[in-house]
Amino acid sequence: MEIHIVQNAERGAEVVADVFVRTLQEAGESGTVLGLATGSSPVPAYAELIRRHREEGLSFARSRAFLLDEYIGLPAGHEQSYHHFIRENFTSHIDIDDAAVVSPDGASADPVSEAASYDRRLREAGGVDLQILGIGSNGHIAFNEPGSSLGSRTRVIGLARSTIEDNARYFDTADDVPVRALSQGLGTILEARRIVLTATGAGKAEAVAQLAEGAISARWPATALQMHPDVTVVVDEAAASKLELADYYRYSRRLEAEHPLLALG
Repeated sequence: MEIHIVQNAERGAEVVADVFVRTLQEAGESGTVLGLATGSSPVPAYAELIRRHREEGLSFARSRAFLLDEYIGLPAGHEQSYHHFIRENFTSHIDIDDAAVVSPDGASADPVSEAASYDRRLREAGGVDLQILGIGSNGHIAFNEPGSSLGSRTRVIGLARSTIEDNARYFDTADDVPVRALSQGLGTILEARRIVLTATGAGKAEAVAQLAEGAISARWPATALQMHPDVTVVVDEAAASKLELADYYRYSRRLEAEHPLLALG
C-alpha cells in the first residue's frame, strides 16, 4: 500500500489523476475498464481529469466504466441517484460513450437478482483495471458497512445510521435518504487490478489510520485493501493526522522522488 500525504485536495486530485493517466496509457488501444466512486471524496480528482481532457487531450474514448453502488428506490434520473451524480460530476464532461457508463439499477423490482446480474456483468467485462474509492468515517468503502464479509459480492445492503447521517446533506432531510443500496462487495472490489483511494478532512482520520495501520477486520471494511497488491492511498494532512507512521510515508515518497527506480520496485 502506497500512502501519499498531500497538502490539500487539489494536490491530492493531481496524484489521483496521475494514477488514471498511467492506467490509460498502459491499456493503450485495448481500452480500460474504470471503476468509479461517487460522493464528495473523488470530485476534485474528477475535476482534474476533466481539465486534463479539455486542456491536455486526455481521452477516455476507449474506456468503459462501472459504478460501485446505487441507492435502492431511486430511478436513474433522480437527482440524488449515483447514475445522475457521475454524469453531472464527471462522465458527461469527457469523451466516454454514455452507454459505456454502467451502474446498478436502483429501481429494479428484484434488487437481489439485479445485484447478481451486476456482479456477472463486471466479470464479463474482464474486470476493473482501475477502481477509485472514497472512505466513510466508519471505514466503509462503497456501501460495505462495518460487519461486511471481506469476501462479499455485489449485493443488497442496509445502510448504517452514521452513513445515512453523513449523506443527509445531499437530501432535504435525513428521512429522505434511502436506507438500502446495491453495492459491490469487498470481494468484488478486491478483484480490481489497481485501486486508488482518496480522503480529506479530520472526520476521515480514524478510518484512514485503521485502513493503513489497523488489523484486517470486518469492523473496518476498508482494511480489506491491505490484502491487495496495488493500492494507492491519497490523503490530506487532516485525514492523515492519526497515522502513526506518517513520517515514514513522507520519507518513502521523498526517496521515490529522488530515486525514481525505487518506485518501480
